[in-house]
Amino acid sequence: MPVIHKSTIRRARQSERRRERNRTTMNSVKSLVKKVQTAVAEKKTDEAKTLLREAVSALGKAVTKGAMKRNTASRRISRLTLHVNALSGSRA
Repeated sequence: MPVIHKSTIRRARQSERRRERNRTTMNSVKSLVKKVQTAVAEKKTDEAKTLLREAVSALGKAVTKGAMKRNTASRRISRLTLHVNALSGSRA
């Protein structure tokens, strides 16, 4: 029978809590991003802009909490902004 240390048990408990926390954060981010994408697909400019603001905020919070890396969030924000700006007809 293998020896299981107390620290190993504690670490497993901690990682399980972190996993749950990260999952809830990432699920909310994904749902907000999908809402922006559907608003862009349906060509709802005003709704897309307000949802983009919420999605950018959620992505920033995910980075702060450590659920997502900074460059990944930055890339997603950039791409979403490009889609919304293309929808509104502003030229870059």
